[in-house]
Amino acid sequence: MAELHDLTALEQAQGIRSGELSPVELTEHYLARIERLDDTLGAFLTRTPDIARKQAAEAESEAAAARREDRELPPLHGVPVPVKDLNQVAGVRCTMGSRALAEHVPAVDDHLVGKLRAGGTILLGKTNTPEFGLPCYTENGLAPPARTPWDLARSAGGSSGGAAAAVAAGLAPVAHASDGGGSIRIPASVCGLFGIKPSRGRISSGPMLHDISGLATSGPLARTVGDAASLLDVLAGAMPGDPFTAPSLPPGETFAGYAQRDPGRLRIACLTEAPVPGIEVHADCRTATTDTAALLTGLGHEVEELSLPADDGILLAFTRVWSVLAASRPVPPEGEELLMPLTRYLRDRGAEVSGTDFTRSLFAFRMLAQSLADGLMPPGGYDVILSPTLAAPPAEVGALRNDADPQAEFNALGAYTPFTALYNATGQPAVNVPVQWNADGLPIGVMLAGRYGDEATLIALSAQLEQARPWAGRTPSMW
Repeated sequence: MAELHDLTALEQAQGIRSGELSPVELTEHYLARIERLDDTLGAFLTRTPDIARKQAAEAESEAAAARREDRELPPLHGVPVPVKDLNQVAGVRCTMGSRALAEHVPAVDDHLVGKLRAGGTILLGKTNTPEFGLPCYTENGLAPPARTPWDLARSAGGSSGGAAAAVAAGLAPVAHASDGGGSIRIPASVCGLFGIKPSRGRISSGPMLHDISGLATSGPLARTVGDAASLLDVLAGAMPGDPFTAPSLPPGETFAGYAQRDPGRLRIACLTEAPVPGIEVHADCRTATTDTAALLTGLGHEVEELSLPADDGILLAFTRVWSVLAASRPVPPEGEELLMPLTRYLRDRGAEVSGTDFTRSLFAFRMLAQSLADGLMPPGGYDVILSPTLAAPPAEVGALRNDADPQAEFNALGAYTPFTALYNATGQPAVNVPVQWNADGLPIGVMLAGRYGDEATLIALSAQLEQARPWAGRTPSMW
């Protein structure tokens, strides 16, 4: 018999609107699953059951009033949505995955948290993340590692590994996540989820933690395209003080609406070689990409093979900017010795980057974005770029970490994720689509990237793939 977590987020929201489902009942269901499963899974750093119950009661009262008054509710009203612990919720511990901030409690909400509150969603807790979101695994000194429910010996990826583990194991219907070098798409790939890294400026990072580099953005993780698009609708929108602003949808349009539309015939470039020198792509990841290319061709799209020149310059620019961002994270002086070896290594490197080199690196990102916009994806060019999300299948817990040699670790992280950071540098939207599993039963994601500001095409195309090869009904044994 179906249980509440078998429902999609949109089905849950519809049940709440109609009165057939109670936000209180739904919240208690997820809190019970978290209590039972999370010590094994490592999805949450901080649980907030008291807040969740209070918000659920308020959501239930508001839903009843809306039915009496015949008025609309936000698309995910009453639906639980945990927040990644890189973002601030007023009055709730925000560790950023670091022992140095283990007792930090912010006084204000991030803008996206305010949007989640206004959307009537329920906070189950703060999801697990590595220290400051720097590596692509989720291991820290505060909580057990986040594991993919498809194989508990393997990492849930990072840095949104806790969020992905929660959704993939049915501890939350959808989750807030964030992505500065692949941190939504990487865990989506290893956990078998659909994840959207939106365009630069689509979602506000303010008011306290603006990323002036433009690399990082928040976004949704979900089991279905429609659920992810609906959460993007809740999170999206510029706020005063934002350094970047993505173009708005036409009046009256929603991202969720595009999940119901035919994308039309698209011209798609298929990339299987990594745009970073010396990286070998695993056969499972190549096969997933070429099989998806064949599926897209069968759906009527024009798919052409593409190779991008491997460029050390962009890798150097990304490393410089990433290191400066690590060095810029606020750490109390007494907390420095508590930091992970990789964090200390990156902070030391970042402190050595001159202002001129930092500016040149940002300029290299803008020139890369311009070259793709003008040469590869102008009107009449490619609409979408298809590639592997990762260069290898899901890694075992601890396999990517090297506390004794953080420089070697950083190089290994780059070799595992050579495709994802490109679109953080350019600001383009990109999604992980979970259409493939390998012979070992592990999810192998593929990535679709679109023109800047054009999440709509990616959502419509992903929904078409979802309809052609449904994945949401495929669940891990702990489901």
